[in-house]
Amino acid sequence: MRFRYKKCSDGIIRPIISVRLKVKDAVVDYEALVDSGADICLFHADIGELLGIDITKGGPQEILGVGGKASVYYLHRVAVEVGSSSFEIEAGFMPSVSGHVMRYGLVGQRGFFERFIVKFDLLKEEIELKPRVLPCVSYMFQLFSPRIVSIRLS
Repeated sequence: MRFRYKKCSDGIIRPIISVRLKVKDAVVDYEALVDSGADICLFHADIGELLGIDITKGGPQEILGVGGKASVYYLHRVAVEVGSSSFEIEAGFMPSVSGHVMRYGLVGQRGFFERFIVKFDLLKEEIELKPRVLPCVSYMFQLFSPRIVSIRLS
C-alpha cells in the first residue's frame, strides 16, 4: 500500500495516512501520523468518545514527549483498518495528542510497525506499507517448546 505525504497547514509535508477505527458498531475515519519514534498508537480522547469508549476507565499510563513533558493516556482495545489490512490493537487515548494540538493521531511501534514493513520516501513524498507476515501461535509454540530427546547411554 502506498500513501502520499500530506501537506499540513504549516506548509510541512508529513507521512499522514487515513485509518478507520472501530469499536463494536461505532466507526470513525481519522488520520494518523506514521511515527517511528512513537512507542505506541495514540489517539485523541474525543475520537475514543465517538467510538463509545469511556476513556478514563482504561488503564492509565504516562508518556514523556520530546520536550520531556509527561502526559497521561488511557489504554483501550480498538480495531484498526489501514487500506485492506484490519487488525486489533491496544491504543492510548489522551486529551492532548491531537485535535487541539494536532489534527491527527499517531501510529507507532507497538500496534502498527510490528504489523507493517514501513518505507518512508521523503523525496517522492510517499510512504509504503507492506503487511508483515506474522507467525501463527502454534508455529511459534513449536519453535520455542522444549523438545524431549531420548539418549541411550551404554
